[in-house]
Amino acid sequence: KQQKQQKQQKQQKGKQQGKQQQQVSDVITPRAKDYSQWYLDVIAAGDLVDSSPVRGCMVIKPAGMGLWEGVREALDKRIKAKDVQSAYFPLLIPVSFLSKEAEHVEGFAKECAVVTHHRLRTVPGGVGVEPDPDALLDEPLIVRPTSETIIWHMFGKWITSYRDLPLKINQWANVFRWELRTRPFLRSAEFLWQEGHTAHATGEEANALAVEILDMYAEVCESLLAIPVTRGAKSASERFAGATDTYTIEGLMQNGWALQCGTSHFLGQNFAKAFDVKYQTRDSGLEYVWATSWGMTTRLIGALVMSHSDDAGLVLPPRVAPMQVVIVPFPCKDPADASAVENAVASLKSALLAAGVRVHVDSRDHLRAGAKYFEWERKGVPLRVDIGPRDVVSGETKVSRRTDGAKLPLPLADSTAAAAQLALELETMQADLLAKAQARIAAQTFELDSYANMAARLTGEDEDQSGGSAGFFLVPWADNAENEATIKGETKATLRCFPFSEQGKEAGRKCFYSGEPATHMALFARAY
Repeated sequence: KQQKQQKQQKQQKGKQQGKQQQQVSDVITPRAKDYSQWYLDVIAAGDLVDSSPVRGCMVIKPAGMGLWEGVREALDKRIKAKDVQSAYFPLLIPVSFLSKEAEHVEGFAKECAVVTHHRLRTVPGGVGVEPDPDALLDEPLIVRPTSETIIWHMFGKWITSYRDLPLKINQWANVFRWELRTRPFLRSAEFLWQEGHTAHATGEEANALAVEILDMYAEVCESLLAIPVTRGAKSASERFAGATDTYTIEGLMQNGWALQCGTSHFLGQNFAKAFDVKYQTRDSGLEYVWATSWGMTTRLIGALVMSHSDDAGLVLPPRVAPMQVVIVPFPCKDPADASAVENAVASLKSALLAAGVRVHVDSRDHLRAGAKYFEWERKGVPLRVDIGPRDVVSGETKVSRRTDGAKLPLPLADSTAAAAQLALELETMQADLLAKAQARIAAQTFELDSYANMAARLTGEDEDQSGGSAGFFLVPWADNAENEATIKGETKATLRCFPFSEQGKEAGRKCFYSGEPATHMALFARAY
């Protein structure tokens, strides 16, 4: 009897500890208290990633991968519509390739992982394995940090004549860059992306495509992810290594910090010259081709989280949400009630699928309804529909919106009409999220003529202050790399871009920092 009591006490203690652990894991740090921890808590609550045994690398779980697949599907359609073909290039690149383009090697050398042996061996007289000294490679290989070098090696084989141009290639792949300070999605050693590479007969055609791709990226951010972005050109200090011009889309997160959401590069003839890629012109001349490269990464998932989520968890724009509607049927003891609820759920699910809505039925019987509501709220599912026996009898139930918690009436008698109503509500929520983000960014964008004013606003500001005085600072600027570096050192703000839509407004104005005649309108911000 005593042993039985001890066993029961241990079981009860285990249950209490389990509840305590659950309570701890259920807590999401408020944004206003600690923004960086809030971000990590929301990602954990949404079950998007897990840590891996490799430092700096993350395991993207199904919920996170579903978001990336949504981005990939939307982007891939748009890329292919521009007559870009898919290809795949090796993960390993000869180290000599990287050194062919001087600026490129300078930009990536410190981030490269290097492979030096082609096999392992058992440790002599010990346990474990080690590189086999007899398996040293003739030339070390790097794990791709980006693919320009190996792609341009291949372009040299594929391009001989103007008839081969333009050549437009895209690959979906992973890349690896050693990072000392990592954060899920925002900065990791390994990440997923698409990288496009094109070759053209003229610089005008190449540059036009680079800008066109940037517009495509901006459209994906705004229409799919409800993330407003600013389009512009990078300063010389912020350009991609080896590029003539880098174009960027910059988002602004809820704490007033900027995030680069995508880039497109006009490479000029730099890589063509480095890899001797020439083509025969129509008049039998020989010229170097002109090039672009462009990419978007899983960093967009981090931007999505920080743009819309709240202290209750993820908030997902409906168009990218892997699950747009979750139906929660109430458990029924009476078989007749259970059958009626089951039929109503099946009918609504069928109508939603027919309407193109991604829907899930949470029929788990080991969880109470409240626990299910809590879970789906944290995971950011846009709409939740509850169906019980009373709802079936009345012919009406409630649909709950994730964005504001509002409960709206939903008729059940006509499943097709109900599905149409839910589809319309999803589009309304998508538009509302974009409008809300646009209003937030407008309120956090400051046009200034004084550096002292910007510096004062940023004094004491850090990542963990949600809103505050941080934000975009639009200023007249006399382009100067030394002054740009000084401002970064003093305020930690970087020159994000020269916004396309603001150029021309600098005419007749003085630089906000040096007092010299302004050459551009520039956008400064603290940034991830």
